[in-house]
Order: sequence, then structure tokens, then C-alpha cells
Amino acid sequence: MTTTDPVRVQEELRFPTGFLWGSATSSYQIEGASTVDGRGPSIWDTFAATPGKVDGGDTGAVACDHYHRYPEDIALMRRLGLPAYRFSIAWPRVQPTGSSTINRAGLAFYDRLVDALLEAGIQPLPTLYHWDLPQALQDNGGWTVRDTAARFADYAAVVHSHLGDRVTEWTTLNEPFCSAYLGYFSGVHAPGETDAAQALRALHHLLLGHGLATQAMRAQAPANHKFSLVLNFSPVRIDHDDPAHREAQRKADGLQNRIFLDPVVRGEYPADVLADIAHVGALEAVVQKGDLEIISAPLDWLGVNYYSPTRVAPAAPDYVPQSHLPGLRGVDMLPPRGPLTGIGWEQEPAALRDLLVWLSEQAPGLPLLVTENGSAFEDVVTPEGRIHDTGRRNYLVEHLRAVHDAVSAGANVRGYLAWSLLDNFEWAFGYRQRFGIVHVDFETQQRTLKDSARLFADIVRDNTVPPT
Repeated sequence: MTTTDPVRVQEELRFPTGFLWGSATSSYQIEGASTVDGRGPSIWDTFAATPGKVDGGDTGAVACDHYHRYPEDIALMRRLGLPAYRFSIAWPRVQPTGSSTINRAGLAFYDRLVDALLEAGIQPLPTLYHWDLPQALQDNGGWTVRDTAARFADYAAVVHSHLGDRVTEWTTLNEPFCSAYLGYFSGVHAPGETDAAQALRALHHLLLGHGLATQAMRAQAPANHKFSLVLNFSPVRIDHDDPAHREAQRKADGLQNRIFLDPVVRGEYPADVLADIAHVGALEAVVQKGDLEIISAPLDWLGVNYYSPTRVAPAAPDYVPQSHLPGLRGVDMLPPRGPLTGIGWEQEPAALRDLLVWLSEQAPGLPLLVTENGSAFEDVVTPEGRIHDTGRRNYLVEHLRAVHDAVSAGANVRGYLAWSLLDNFEWAFGYRQRFGIVHVDFETQQRTLKDSARLFADIVRDNTVPPT
């Protein structure tokens, strides 16, 4: 007689009743119509038009032409049974120069979009800033100057006043990490600057802008309106549990994650991180009395974006790695490990589980919403017009099971929004990287459901994630 080890059979996992499902996009990535109806230029229009900044010389001038095709896209959401849709509002479409003059034609587009979503039974979840700063504000210093935070609060109040009779959930910023670090330090995103001190000043002014905008909207909002901020996190992994590796982990985690979270939930920048970046000498010059009280005003929920972990090892104390983290020293950034997505990012669902549990420990009682999670893979359209995106399907299931594990461990997670509804303009990668669960032929603008979209529709309908 032979014996075999028992095989662990995965089961379907049911999410709590009321768990919110949906998908997400952003304005510059899908809208197109970059010069239509009075829209002003953004820093991404300028950056993408600069030779060598975006793969293939691509721009968001047309993108998915969502500005004209939004009824078709909402019909797709309805077909998939999505209860919620997270999108962003283009600041230069509402205020072409970022201040004073209001472009009524731009606001009218968001009227049409919100009304169509509500008619389809889909909850609108607008984000006020997803990186498309009006170029006129950048010409005056952009996020490196305090005035931009004040202008953002004015803009937020305008949009909230206009749409607040129909929209009750509001997000200020998406991923200030990317706006500050990628835009002002590593230079791989608009506006393409490469100065550590500028990046840290931008970080503070972005968070101040969030606080001022929330303050302005709350002052005019009905009691049922809720306000949030979306941060992107990357748990930092080390190979050895020893003092040197833990110190490298602390440094990277501080600049990657805690410097954004702590001001919002604790009203202070982490002291150890301030010590780490003291040689840059940036934050001390811009943080004013009362700023952190404004930044840390209570949130109704926190948006969590996650794609992959960060791996580090210790290095010589004065070693400056090639990274997106301004002021980082004494840390070696390690390459991602397989399996990788098509964009070259590491797949580690367990890091999402750990992140959500950690966030619930850091901010007890604060509801969390996974506002972005997804993967880019090369898609092949079969002769029958199908896209069998097995890699994206597996990524989706594995990460949703990790979310469920976090909920089971006590994390206060209230929903999950898949990134992204549509293949779109993927920033510096142009149109080469596809994150959508819906395929877009950028020549014809034809939309085609991928297998991942069909799977996600089943998950949403049943409130249940299948085995991997």
C-alpha cells in the first residue's frame, strides 16, 4: 500500500456583505480631448510632447477618447455589474490655468459623466488630482511652492460645490509619492525635475493641499459626504533578519511609506526619517506652524494602492542608490524576483495581505479601500476576438485571496477597485503596457472584454473569489 501527503484544496472565499467592488481609471490616461472645450495644458501634455520622455513618443492627446465615448464605457461597466467607478477630474479641464477662471464646458463634461453613472446605478468615486497639474501652475513652481496647495483647495471647493448634490464620496490626491518623487526627483514623470530638495518640498505641499482641500470641502458639505486620500504603498522586504538588514528596511520604508502615512494619521513626520534626510535640508524650510494639524484632519477612509514590494539590502553608510527615494543613503535596492508581470514588477500577494493588516494596526478604526491593484501583461487577440489573459486572471485571483486573508486577520478593508477598467496611456510607458481588464484597440477605439473582465464580473456578482 502506498500513501500520499494530503492535498490542501482551496475553497471559494466569500467577502463580507456590503463589500464594495468596482474599477478605476484616471483623466489623462483615458479622456483624450486634450484641447477640446477650453481645457488648458497640463504638465503631462508638456512632458509627453518632450522627445524621449515617453516610450514611442506617445501622448494622452487621444488616449481612449473617453471624453466622447464615456456612454460606451459606462455600458461596459454596467455589463460587468460594477457597483462603483473611481475616476479622476482633470484640473486643467475645470480651471485651464489652475486658478480663478472656471471653464463651464469642462465642468459640464463631469456633469454628463456623473449623471450617466448614476442612471446606470454605478456609484461615482471622483479623485480631484491624479497628476495632471495645470502647466500654468508648474510655470510658477508647481508643487514645490506653497501657493499651489492653496490653489488646489480653491479648485476642490469649486468641483465639490458643483457636483456635491450628486456625489458623496471624495478623494483629494492620488499617490503623492509619484507626484513628488517621480515628478521632482527621479524625473521619470512630469514635470521631469531631478532635485531631492524640490521633491521633499513637493511632498509637503501635496499633503498640505490634501488637508486644505478637505477643510474647504467639509466646510460646505452635507453631513453624509465622506473624504479620503489615496496613498500607494510598497512593503519593504529583506533577505536576512539582522540589524544591518533591518536598518536598511527601516530607511527605505520610512521614505517609501511612513513619511506619507504618519503626517496623515498621526500629525507628524517620522522623527527617524527626518533624521535620515536632514542632509537634504528641505522639509524644515517649508513646514509651518499648523500645517500638520491641517494635514491630519480625520479621514473617512484611506485609499490603498498596491502593486509590488520593494527589496533592499544594507550598503556602505554614504552609498546613494539609484532609486526614486530622495535622500536615501546606505541602502542597496535589489531587483524584483519572479514571477514578474509584463511590466517587470514582482508579484507578491502576501505583501498586500501584510500591508492591509499593518495599516489597520497603524490607524485603528480607519476604513481601508483598495483603490488600485492590477497587472500589465502582453495581450494577444485571437482570430475569434478573445483575449485569454491568464496572467492577469491569476494575478487578480491571488491578490483578492490575499485581501480576504487580511480581512480574516482583522484588517478593516471595505472594498476593492481593479486597476484598470481600460487599457490606457500608461504614463512614461505610453501605450506599450496594458493594465486593463477591457482591451482597447487604440487605432479603432474598439473595446473588447478580456477573460479577466469576465472573471471579475463573476467575482463581483457572487461576492466570492475562486480558488487559484
